[in-house]
Amino acid sequence: MSPTKESREEAIKRLHRSASALEAKVQADKSVEVAAQKVVGQAYRIIAELLGGVLIGLALGFGVDRLFGTTPIGVVGGVLLGFALSVYMARRTANRLMAQAKAAGLPQQGEPIVEADEENRER
Repeated sequence: MSPTKESREEAIKRLHRSASALEAKVQADKSVEVAAQKVVGQAYRIIAELLGGVLIGLALGFGVDRLFGTTPIGVVGGVLLGFALSVYMARRTANRLMAQAKAAGLPQQGEPIVEADEENRER
């Protein structure tokens, strides 16, 4: 059996459909990659807020200890104050990110992800 012969126009249409499907897949992959990079950037920001607050509190406590001669109290107080401030800032950032996700219509933590595929519901 010989393969069916298709006209030049049909072959061009078939190739155009294949190219369009490939381009759509590449664009979808790029959008997923950009979204993943945003998530990683937001995670690094929260980590920087947590570490930065503790380190700034440590530095300020060390400075207070050197200035007033209260060796362990300033460092301990500075670390505790820096930790509390960094947790507050990280929580505020996380709340802002959750509000942005909610406004974008993304599922929140604890919400089931519902697919719109009617065929799977019938099975």
